[in-house]
Amino acid sequence: MQMGMHTDTERCVRAVRSKDARFDGWFFTAVLTTGIYCRPSCPVVPPKPENMVFHPSAAACQQAGFRACKRCRPDTSPGSPEWNQRADLVARAMRLIADGVVDREGVPGLAGRLGYSTRQVERQLLAELGAGPLALARAQRAQTARLLIETTALPMAQIAFAAGFASIRTFNDTVREVFALPPGELRAPKRQGASTPGALSLRLPFRAPLNPDNLFGHLAATAVPGVEEWRDGSYRRTLRLPYGHGIVALTPNPDHIACRLTLSDPRDLTVAISRCRRLLDLDADPVAIDDQLRADPVLAPLVDKAPGRRVPRTVDEAEFAVRAVLGQQVSTAAARTHAARLVTAYGEPVEDPEGGLTHLFPAPESLAALDPETLAMPRTRRTTFTTLVRRLADGDLRLGVESDWPRTRAELLALPGFGPWTVDVIAMRALGDPDAFLPTDLGIRRAARDLGLPSTPAALTARAAAWRPWRAYAVQYLWATDSHPINFLPV
Repeated sequence: MQMGMHTDTERCVRAVRSKDARFDGWFFTAVLTTGIYCRPSCPVVPPKPENMVFHPSAAACQQAGFRACKRCRPDTSPGSPEWNQRADLVARAMRLIADGVVDREGVPGLAGRLGYSTRQVERQLLAELGAGPLALARAQRAQTARLLIETTALPMAQIAFAAGFASIRTFNDTVREVFALPPGELRAPKRQGASTPGALSLRLPFRAPLNPDNLFGHLAATAVPGVEEWRDGSYRRTLRLPYGHGIVALTPNPDHIACRLTLSDPRDLTVAISRCRRLLDLDADPVAIDDQLRADPVLAPLVDKAPGRRVPRTVDEAEFAVRAVLGQQVSTAAARTHAARLVTAYGEPVEDPEGGLTHLFPAPESLAALDPETLAMPRTRRTTFTTLVRRLADGDLRLGVESDWPRTRAELLALPGFGPWTVDVIAMRALGDPDAFLPTDLGIRRAARDLGLPSTPAALTARAAAWRPWRAYAVQYLWATDSHPINFLPV
């Protein structure tokens, strides 16, 4: 699979005929005779090839006048893996659009974050996706609106503004145009939605296979008390969001991740979903990743034993960077203790009627004001910590979905106390670089020794060249050879 797959008509036809769900999100099938568009795995009888036209995005289908299929619901398919494995302008723009930036800051805000003119951004998105930023954001608003209509009891007027529409009329027109139904008919008459404003349950789709062990095991084993917890088979945590805060519970199921969200402001729904998907790496293409890693005879047994490992990521890049510094050269338990102290002292309190969450993780601005002498860590690490939070608070260092990976790596490496391990773990879990590698990590070196791989960082890096661009996933398989709690789904 690769960029521009929608232009390979023969390959797309084969995927549609085989109803291959792996291709959902890579391209969309518009049917000329019915005026609808579908995902490749749509369960209906495939149309004749001459009646199929392929588009790179749902927004491009909608701009061409096609309506979403009511059977396969293409608007709910996993996102394209392209946006999580690339660091170019289009990929960074798509990550920002998914994070709701166009709705909050407009196209000029999107372009400003990317460091390009609005014309350049629009031109490149149109060339690759067949739709500009406004159309892509509109398609996302329609999807959010449908989700709110079907899963909550919120009045339509509240849904319209929560989904990001500027007016009720635009909301009504868009829903009718995209789904060929007025908003009221998308809500089943007897359906009982969430009675509490801001609380809803939904399903997060993914491409199979997905191995939840290291994904949820890592998040649970490193959970910061008060901010995160494992409770009743779910990973729960607080979320700092643009309009307020939220609490999410994520539960692994065989064919989806169950997601229960409580938001202080429903306008944060799109952002919260996007960040939860990113946290769990749900838009990855595990078949392509595992196929390449399986080509290495050393990794093949590890992949075959438990395919579909994801990279556990983060919902807040700045938070993760702070936690990476706290975790330098200490145990997982010690890192959690350091973080918990900061949370108690500087985090913002929240109420959690359903569990034991008490705070949002402290913002960089709060941490920049603390007295370094209160930090129970060596003086050199205090300097590393205070420099990082000050740079984050001042805006000199920006960590986010729009980050240019090579540039941000260089900026991090220039900070005092930031070596290759810290930079690469931030690149892997916060920036989302799928090729980040940790040859100096103790767990990786131990796994390499036990598997007969080179144990020195330079030799191991050379050996890992064949795993590119998926070395971050190779890290997960290598870590999994250990008995550390991060590798096991909590009970």
